[in-house]
Amino acid sequence: MQPGYEVADILQRNKPHLKGIAKNSWQLRTLYALAACRTAEMGGHIDQCSNKECGHIQISYNSCRNRHCPKCQGHKREEWIRKRENELLKVPYYHMVFTLPHEFNQLALFEPKLLYSTLFKVVWSVIKDFASNAKFMGAQTGMISILHTWGQNLSLHPHLHCIIPGGGLSYQKWKFAKGKGKYLFPVKAVSKVFRARFMDEIRKLVLIDQLEAKALFSKSWVVYSKRSFFGANQVIEYLGRYTHKIAISNHRISSIENDSVTFRAKDYKKGGKNHFITLSDTEFIRRFSLHILPKGFTRIRHYGILSSSLKKAALKIIEEQIGEVEFLKKEYISHMMCPVCKTHEMQIVFCFNNRGPPKNIKERLELLKKMQT
Repeated sequence: MQPGYEVADILQRNKPHLKGIAKNSWQLRTLYALAACRTAEMGGHIDQCSNKECGHIQISYNSCRNRHCPKCQGHKREEWIRKRENELLKVPYYHMVFTLPHEFNQLALFEPKLLYSTLFKVVWSVIKDFASNAKFMGAQTGMISILHTWGQNLSLHPHLHCIIPGGGLSYQKWKFAKGKGKYLFPVKAVSKVFRARFMDEIRKLVLIDQLEAKALFSKSWVVYSKRSFFGANQVIEYLGRYTHKIAISNHRISSIENDSVTFRAKDYKKGGKNHFITLSDTEFIRRFSLHILPKGFTRIRHYGILSSSLKKAALKIIEEQIGEVEFLKKEYISHMMCPVCKTHEMQIVFCFNNRGPPKNIKERLELLKKMQT
């Protein structure tokens, strides 16, 4: 179902003012790309169904392919998940979330690459060391981690989602975690180690003074652990939910009237109950821009036995010992599938620039189709 309103609509009507809202040239470039996505401004192509009996013809405008664009994530998510299907292990998985205190929000504004890179580094060091501890696992495990920087109201809320298998390799032998499916590692202990190591790294980088450090040490840091989930389909569902998620989807926007934006949000303090937030266009774009990551920054990372350097050999050893995943294959529908016959894919037969397609191009193609039949 198509959303009634889009982030692009808000950006398009505020295009003359984007330069004054964006904090840097990279943010501005991203906002322009999202505003132009799938419009004549980006050029496009004429598509025709490869089924000769159908031959449906349509004009398609090019997408921006930006990772922050609500319209460009669907097929990217599908492609990423399909690649991960062959890497799943026949084990329970755990979902842990590491959240930075709001005191780091100012640092996230001015040194996002440094702060977020430190978060990835510290979280993996904590997971790796707890996994190697014989009390919990005594093995080398792996992790898929995904950075999210937003809260439901679009404010800064940096946190790392981590998907971790319930076991690891020890001297080429698979060992299951010792929590018996109830927990992976004790959350309170993990939280304390996470806080100590992160603060140590921040001190080394001289990014915080002693007074701030003392205040941050006096409060508890949030590490959330969800119970294990079994089955390949559940793992894929989790991965799909978090990997290519962006700050706000078009479906959450309910109104864009009177130079303001109203969108739906969950209030987790009230059990996830939905409520509506209204912001001015300028404030909405400002908050959205907070979550445009630095150029080239990798927000999905793989570690340990799930890293690109180890997973091929590790998966082979593990599958020999515990078997392969019995995955219920989902039938993926190509985004290039013909909307009429739904059996063949659309093929590009003509490309055009931002000046638009030649006049009467569709009529000319229709005539050619009749001549061919």
